[in-house]
Amino acid sequence: MESKNKRPAFAGNMSSAQKRRNRIIKAKEEQSVFPPTLADMDPRGPLQVKNQVIGILRQSPTGGVVIPDPSFRSTDYGAIEIDKNHLNGAPFNMVVVCEVLNPNCDRGDCRGTITEVLGDYGNNDVRMLTVLRQFGLSQTFPESVLKEVEPLPVNPAPELIVNEISKGRRDKRDLLTITIDGEDAKDLDDAISIEKLRNGNFRLYVHIADVSNYVREGTALDSEAFSRGTSVYLVDRVIPMLPPKLSNGLCSLNPDVDRLAMTAEMLVDREGGIYGGEVYESVIRSDRRMSYKECYRILTDPQPEDDAEYGDIIPMIITMKELAEILKSMREKRGAIGFEMPETKVILNDDGTVKDVMPYPINFTNGIIESFMICANEFIAKKFFDLKYPFVYRVHEDPDPIKIARFSNIARYFGASGRLFGRIKPLDVQRFMDTIGDKTALPALNELLLRSMAKARYCSDNLGHFGLASKFYCHFTSPIRRYPDLYIHRIIKSYLHGENSRSHFAGLVDNAAEHSSDMERNAVDAERASDDIKICEYMADRIGEHYDGVISSIIDAGCFVRLENTIEGFVPFRSLRDHYFFDERSYRAIGAHGGKILSIGMPVTVVVEKVDTEENKIDFSFEYGFEEEREPRAAKPGKRVPAAKKGKKEKGGASKGFAGKPKSYGGRSGRGGGRGRR
Repeated sequence: MESKNKRPAFAGNMSSAQKRRNRIIKAKEEQSVFPPTLADMDPRGPLQVKNQVIGILRQSPTGGVVIPDPSFRSTDYGAIEIDKNHLNGAPFNMVVVCEVLNPNCDRGDCRGTITEVLGDYGNNDVRMLTVLRQFGLSQTFPESVLKEVEPLPVNPAPELIVNEISKGRRDKRDLLTITIDGEDAKDLDDAISIEKLRNGNFRLYVHIADVSNYVREGTALDSEAFSRGTSVYLVDRVIPMLPPKLSNGLCSLNPDVDRLAMTAEMLVDREGGIYGGEVYESVIRSDRRMSYKECYRILTDPQPEDDAEYGDIIPMIITMKELAEILKSMREKRGAIGFEMPETKVILNDDGTVKDVMPYPINFTNGIIESFMICANEFIAKKFFDLKYPFVYRVHEDPDPIKIARFSNIARYFGASGRLFGRIKPLDVQRFMDTIGDKTALPALNELLLRSMAKARYCSDNLGHFGLASKFYCHFTSPIRRYPDLYIHRIIKSYLHGENSRSHFAGLVDNAAEHSSDMERNAVDAERASDDIKICEYMADRIGEHYDGVISSIIDAGCFVRLENTIEGFVPFRSLRDHYFFDERSYRAIGAHGGKILSIGMPVTVVVEKVDTEENKIDFSFEYGFEEEREPRAAKPGKRVPAAKKGKKEKGGASKGFAGKPKSYGGRSGRGGGRGRR
C-alpha cells in the first residue's frame, strides 16, 4: 500500500463510501485481467501453505487418491491423484495433508504428494488437527522464540520494579485493584480500580498488561506474534498469540504479584463524559481475582459473610456497577446499537466428546467490564488522533445505503415504522429498531441488520465506529491476545518516552492494521469450524428427536431453525408437501396451495432428520402436521420435546443445511462472555 505522502492531495477528502467504491472498481479491473486461481490464494495463518488440501487417502491402482475434506475451503481441486512414489509411507484410509503439485490444473486432473499424516478420521483430535492445518494454526512456537522467552522470569524481580519506578513508571500497588474474568480465563489482560469523587464524578483506572515491555520490535517473539495476529479459541484448545510463559504468567495480571502495566486514568462525569485523564506506565498488584459469576452473586444475593470475605471490594463493585450503567446510558443516547447475538458454548467431556451445547452464559457483570473497556479504548483513540500520531484504529464504517434500505423495507413487514435511507446515523438505526412491533422476529432482524453492515476492521485512518456510535475507537485493552493492541502500546510508549517516532510508525501502521484484520477473520473462521465439528458430533446422536425452535433465516431453498441452545439446522422446502416460494421483500416464504406463511421469529417444532459430520451440516424437518396448523403453537425455543410428543415425521430429503455458528459483531471490545470482537 502506498504511503500517505504519496497519495493525491484530494484523497484525504474522499468519503469512506468513495474509497470503498474505488477499491471495488480496482478489484474488478484486476480480476478481469488476471482471473484468480487457487494458486493465487494468500495463506492467512502462519503455517498455512498454498496449494494444500486435507482429506482421506484412499488406495487406487496407481497409488492413492486424496478425497478433500468437504469443509476444507480449497475443494475446487477435486480428488487428487497420488503416485506411489509420492505416498511417502502414508497409510491408506487416514486423514492426510496433501500438497498439490500442479495447482493450475483443471478440476480432477490434480496430482499431489503426501506431506503429513494426521490420523484416523474417527479420532476426536484428528478433526481439530484438520482445523489447525486448514487455517494455518500452530500449537508450538519456533525454537528462536522459545530461546528469547527462556531467560524471562516468572515474576518481575524486585530490583526490576525499583528500577522501573526510578525511571518514571508510576507505583499504583497501593491502589485497590481487581480483575474480573470468566472462571476458566488464564490470560488476564486488564484490571480495574475506581474512586467516586466528592462531586459525584468518578476516577476510573483501566490497567492493561504491559506486554510491549517484553515483546520488543525486531525480535523473533515480535515476528511470531505479528504472524499469528491473535489468539485463537477453538472449542477444545487455545492457540495463543504469545508463549504461555508470557500469556498465562509474566504478563497476566494475576493476584498478589507485581506486574508492569499501562494505565489509562480517566475522569468521568455523571453523564458518562470523559473530561480529563492520562495514560502512563505503571506497576500494579491485583488484590483479588474475581469472576463474573462471583460479582453477580455479590450484587444480587449478598450474604452476611461477604463483608469478612471481600471487605472494600464490595463497595468498589457497587461503584463499578453505578458507573457502568451511566456509560451504557450515555452510549444508548448517542445511538450505539445493542446487538445481543448469543454465542455458542460447547462443553466437552474429558475424552473430547461433547457433553452439552448451550448459549455462552453472560450476565450484567460482563457488561460492566465491557463498558470500562470501551471507555478506555475511546479515550486512547481520541488522545492519539488529537496528537496526529500514526495509529491503528478499530473502525466500523457506515452501512451501504442500498443494503440498509433493503433491510428497512423488510423490517416494515414486521411492524417497524419510518424508513432508513441515504446517509444514516447510528441513532436513526436505534430509533428505527425500537419501533419494530413483532418482538419475536427481533433477534432475526438484528442478525439481518448486522449482515447489512460493514465488518469491523483495523485501519490506520480514523473512520469512526458506526455500531458504537463512536467517533474515535481502537483496541487497547487486550495486548496478550491481539497484536493491534500490543502494537499501539508500542506507539504509546514511544510517545511517552519522547522518542518522536512518527516517521517510523507512519510506514508500518497500514501493514499492521491490514494483517491484523486478516488474522482476525482467519481466527473467527477457525473457531466457527471447530464449533461446527463438535455441534454436528453432538446432534448425530439425536436423529429423530424433537426440539422447539424459531425460524432464524429464510432463503430460496428453505429455512433455518435455531434451537434455544444456539444450534441451527436447515429445513429444505422440498421436504414439505406444499410448494413454497420465498418473497425477498417481506423475508417470508408462502405456500402456493395452502397459503401457509413461514416467517423469521416464528416458533416451530422440528425433528432432527440428518446430520452430515463430514460436511458439518444439519437437516431438520418440521414436526408431522405442521402444514395443517393454521397458527403455530407457542413454544419455548429450543426446549426439547418429551418422547411422548413424538409422532410420525415428514419424509425430508437431506439438504445442505448448516450447523449453528456463533455470531460476532465484527468485534466486541474483547470482554464478552465468549469470543466476540467489537
